[in-house]
Amino acid sequence: MQTPDAKKSYGTVSPDTLRQLSGLEFVEGLATGALPLNPMARTLGYDVVAVEKGRVVITAEPEEAHFNPWGTVHGGLAATLLDSCMGLAIQSTVDRGIVSTTLEFKISFIRPITTDTGLIHAEGKVLGSGRRAGTAEGRVTDGKGRLLAHGTTTCLIFEVPAP
Repeated sequence: MQTPDAKKSYGTVSPDTLRQLSGLEFVEGLATGALPLNPMARTLGYDVVAVEKGRVVITAEPEEAHFNPWGTVHGGLAATLLDSCMGLAIQSTVDRGIVSTTLEFKISFIRPITTDTGLIHAEGKVLGSGRRAGTAEGRVTDGKGRLLAHGTTTCLIFEVPAP
């Protein structure tokens, strides 16, 4: 698993904090370590490494802990990376006090991922984002730029719920 960055912490972000941040400020906080990454990031060993409005990149190093019974990386790793990078890309486009959550996503697996694959990159890019819904696409690639998996998502956009 990737060595956790000493600057990173893991947990959740309070609704009060979410109300004070634009979506881009929130996602940038995840990347810089100013805000905690979700506990799933620690479990799977991934990190948010690049952020700009409408685009987010996440990386992970496949390891044996990610294996399915056949000795390749379980599709759930690529699915989680895609769900995360696409959802965060949409989040990066919303205003202060607004959040998003996945309504649905579709993934296609192209190549097997193994521990020999090395560091993988999941890049999510927004296709469109409105007041109520956003769509994005994502690609998981290896260090040589080869496509391993790709997907699309639709996310619901809404105000941070009142306490």
